[in-house]
Formats: sequence, structure tokens, C-alpha cells
Amino acid sequence: MKIGILTLPLHTNYGGILQAYALQTVLERMGHEVVVLGKSNHRELPLWKMPLSYSKRILKKYVLGKKNIRVFHEQWYNKTYPIISQNTQKFIDKYIHYLTPTSLNSINPKDFDAIVVGSDQIWRPKYYGKIENAYLEFAINWDIRRIAYAASFGTDKWEYSLSQTEKCKSLVQKFNAVSVRESGAVNLCKEHFGINASHVLDPTMLLNKNDYINLFEAVKTPESPGNLLVYILDETTEKAELINKIAKEKSLIPFRVNSLVENHNAPLEKRIQPPIEQWLRGFYDADFVITDSFHACVFSIIFGKPFIVYGNASRGLSRFNSLLKMFSLEDRLTTDSNIQQLQNIDWYVVEKKLDELRIESFNFLKDNLI
Repeated sequence: MKIGILTLPLHTNYGGILQAYALQTVLERMGHEVVVLGKSNHRELPLWKMPLSYSKRILKKYVLGKKNIRVFHEQWYNKTYPIISQNTQKFIDKYIHYLTPTSLNSINPKDFDAIVVGSDQIWRPKYYGKIENAYLEFAINWDIRRIAYAASFGTDKWEYSLSQTEKCKSLVQKFNAVSVRESGAVNLCKEHFGINASHVLDPTMLLNKNDYINLFEAVKTPESPGNLLVYILDETTEKAELINKIAKEKSLIPFRVNSLVENHNAPLEKRIQPPIEQWLRGFYDADFVITDSFHACVFSIIFGKPFIVYGNASRGLSRFNSLLKMFSLEDRLTTDSNIQQLQNIDWYVVEKKLDELRIESFNFLKDNLI
């Protein structure tokens, strides 16, 4: 079967890239021919938008004194992005079969037998431009199988407008099968779309630890410079206190595996994202992980490493709650630096549960892609 995966655009985000890689890999191992439907990272303002957009930026920068505003943002982005993404792009080019059409509407319907939507926060309007296309509006008349695998709303709150809800409800009811990544999303689908959705694993959890070890061993990735992996997306004083506290209590050496990639004001050389293989190697080498990232939580579980996740409300807390509840690891979530004494994780129980959930998730794909 020829399958297209529709997911969020692949940028420099480790989890976003690896979930696409994992889903592609799983489907290929099932015998399918798979491509990831991508979107160019080149940015350009339409001619009709330029006068108003440039005027607003000039006003903000030179009249309102907002120094961080770039009048010609698109030109700056197109110049800097290839530099900061040089390592992550190598992984995408090497491992992901990435199709970048001029638009989704330009895709030939005859090229696909099925489209799988997911995973990541593909169904969150703030992250996906025209949300209706995440429900295959562009393919409304195609004769294909329509599957959602581990699609995520990112939050338990309903963020769709009334118009978006009605359009997406009509589109999702054309799907052959729907699965979501969070338990709360099952309820959202029932309440707002009137459909029954299955709860499945994030695609990255369908692969095992050795699949990821093979990736960093293939390029002879050097050993990490410490044993306390710190993967923090949003730096705060409280998180810094937590890192110092854990490092001192456990006599561990902190190390980081990400750059200041999202800080547009940082020096360019400090924004270059390290290779994905180095990020994966970090979990292998770590004795403990501190993070505020959903996928760093996932990989801590895959690699069997004790961890603490600092709840990131702005990026969506329901993802953490759902993931941790599946493995009875709710005590690993904190929202401040004053953590209680942590119980040791029974990794035998966690791995047994992971195996059970993998079977259920594999079966969802196998049963619905026939």
C-alpha cells in the first residue's frame, strides 16, 4: 500500500522528527511504501501582504521601540535556518522519505492508497495553519483510506472555533479509523466530533531501545560529557534550582544536548542544534534525566532512565498526565523545584506495560491498513 504521513512540519525539534521517523519505519516494516508529506521551511510573504506587514513591523520597531522586531523577518529566517538546522536536516535527508509539494492541493490522488494523519500536536490549531487540512480537507474527494494515528490536540481544552469544529467534525467522520495520543483526546473526540477514538502510543514508542542505539552507533557518536541529562525547552530560575538540587543530591554531572535554537536573539553559533544521534546518545549515557519536554519523557521511558519532568503548561500539560498515567509514573511530574522523595521505578513493570501497549497500537495500524 502507498501511504502518505501527514504530520507537523519537520524543523529542528528532536521529538517531532523522531515521531515521523518512527511511524514511517513501522509502516515500512509492515511492507508499505511510505512518504512523509512535508512543507518547505522557506518563508515568503505574499506580495499583497508586504505593505501592511512591513508597515506594522516598522511601527513596532522604530516607534514603539521593540528592538527584537525584524522588519525583513522572512529574509533573515531563510538565511539563518539552514545554519541552525544543518545537523537535524542531515538526519531528515538520510532517513525520512520527505515529499514537499508546492501545496497539499497539488498532490496527485493516484499516488496514495492511504493517508495517515499524526502524530504530535497535528490537531492543535495554533500549531497547524489551516486546521481543516489536518483532517484531509485537501483530499476530500480522494478514494483512499483515512487513518489518524496518535493525533494530538495538545491540551484538554477545546481550542477550535465553532466554524472549525463543524468543518473538522464533518471531515473526521469520513475517516476509516481514528486514534489519539492522549486519554483526554478520546473524550474530546466523543464530545465535539461524535466519534469513538482509540488511545494509542506515540509512534516513537513503537520502536525499541536498540532501534535508537543503532542510529547513534552507526555514526560513531561520541560519549556524552556527563551523566545528568538536562533537556529544558523553556529556561526558568525554578528549573535551574531543580537541576542544581538533583545534581548535588545524586552527585551527578549535568550536560545538555540542545542549543538555544528557539532564541532568535542568541548568537547564531549558539543556535545550531546538535545532531539527533547526540540527543539519543544522551539518554543512553544518562543516569538521570531532567526535562520539560514530552518526548524527552518518552525517551527516558524507552531507555529505562529515572527522570523528572517539569510541567510545561504553555506547551500542554495533558500530554504529560496521559503518558505518565499509562505507566503509573505520575509522581515524576512536578511544577516546582520542591520535589518529594521519589520512589524507585520498577522498570520490569514499566517494560511489561509498554510491550502490552505496543501490541495494541501495532494492531490498530495493522487492522486498519488492509
